Formats: sequence, structure tokens, C-alpha cells
Amino acid sequence: MALMLCAVLFFAAFVLLCGQLLRQQRRQRLVALRLQGQLARDNRLDNWLHQLGSSHLAQRLQTLDSETRQLLDRIGWRRSRQRAVFAACQIGVPLLALGIAVVVEETFYRESPTAWLVMPMFALCIGYLLPKRLLAWAASRRQQQVAREVPTFISLLRILFESGLAVEQGLRVLSQEGRQLLPELSEELRGILLRVDSGLALVPELEKTSQLLAVEAFSDTCVILQQLLTQGGGAMKSLLALKQLLDDRRLTDMQERISKMSGKMSVVMMVFLFPALLIVLAGPGLTALARALASS
Repeated sequence: MALMLCAVLFFAAFVLLCGQLLRQQRRQRLVALRLQGQLARDNRLDNWLHQLGSSHLAQRLQTLDSETRQLLDRIGWRRSRQRAVFAACQIGVPLLALGIAVVVEETFYRESPTAWLVMPMFALCIGYLLPKRLLAWAASRRQQQVAREVPTFISLLRILFESGLAVEQGLRVLSQEGRQLLPELSEELRGILLRVDSGLALVPELEKTSQLLAVEAFSDTCVILQQLLTQGGGAMKSLLALKQLLDDRRLTDMQERISKMSGKMSVVMMVFLFPALLIVLAGPGLTALARALASS
């Protein structure tokens, strides 16, 4: 048994080592392709999706659906290539769902008189709605992540301001050094500062980004940063008050979650623990009663 376990562990370590070597070789090959200007050959799927998303139908879908553009802005997909990839998914997923429905229909429901119309229509509807629902879910998750990062963002900003840095300098430091603590906000800050370096003003870009993300805590922080840019150090108290307000709000949310969790746990205890407790308490009595009835 011990030898078999050692052999399994050795095989697992060998597989992991081979996978690491293959990934390293692939990275080296991609670096060599970048240096030679041949990266496009290794990215054919992305290029095909970009071509499909750049078609007239995909551009028409993007033009008509303003909600999709807003959701793409919230998840950070603001480049034309990223929007084209999503447009390609909007076209490709319904076609893929339709193909799967046709295959299933021909395999299992060939003799059904109504399946040839119901299943393809149902598959087309699901395929059309699925990418947008997933996009809305991803946008909501990113908004929640941004809201969780805002208190840490404010604390780090206060430390940088107290050390003597200006607003733009502090934002530049966080955009580069805060990638581990603030992955989403640091990405947004890099985009803002990139546009500022191209000649745009910082205050309108902060306001525009806060409107795109639609996160209340980040919008309030951007308002205070705009006050700092226009009024100087008079808004530091407002920043501290906002930090305390966000902490109190997080504490209230945690208390609400705990109270809801206690109600859910009571239902779980009734469903799973009560039958086991009933068996433990009433089991001996029922067993004795069964023996008495059997002996009589």
C-alpha cells in the first residue's frame, strides 16, 4: 500500500513538472514570436472572433443595445477589439446553441412532430440571452469588488497625502504599486492616468470613470478627490468622514448577513439535525417497544 501511494505521488509530481516545463517552453516561444513580429499566427481564434465581431451585424447589435455597452464599460471592456469579441459571442453562441439543438433533435426526438420547431427556437432564445446575462453577472461582481476595494483605497490615499504627495502623484503610486491590494481600482487608475498623459484633465476623467463604474462609494471618493484638486487640503476631513461612513456601512452589511445566516441555519438544523436527534432520543424506546411486541 505504501509503495502504491509513493508511486501515485511520484507520478503526480512528474505530471506537474512536465506541465511546468511545457508552460515555460510556451512562454519562451511566445516571447520569440513577439520579437519576430509573428504573434498573429499564434492567436488565430482571437483574430477570427475579432473579424466576426467587426461584421455589420455585430456592429448593428452594439449600436442598438445601449445596456450592453454600459455593461462592457463596467467590466472594463472599453476597447474596440474587446467589444468586437463580445459581439462575436452574441452571434456565435446562438448559432452554437442552434447546432446543438438540431443534433439533439435528430438523435433523440426525430419522430416528434413539434420538436423540430420548439427546440431550435428555445435554443436560439437561450443562446441570445446567455451572453448578456453572463455580462451582467460579471459587471455586478466587478462593482462589488470595486466597492470592497474603496476603503483600502481611501486609507492608502490618506497615507500618501500625509506624506506630502499631491493627488495625481498619489494616484500614480497606487496605480503601479497597488496591483495586489487593489486589482480593479489600480486598473481603472492606470486608464485614467493614461488619458491624462495624453492631454486630458484629471477632474473630468475621474468624474467620467465614476459614472461608468456606477459604484456609490467610488463616486463619493471621486467627488472628494475633485475637491482636493480644486480646493487643496480642505477636503481631507471629508475623506476621513467618508472612510468612517464606509466602515460603518460594511459593519451594518455584515450584521445583516449574520442575521440572515442565523435564520438559514435554523432551517438547516431542522432539516438535518432534528431527524438525527429524534433517532438518538427515541431509538432505544422504539427498539424496546418492538422487542416487547415481538416477544408477546
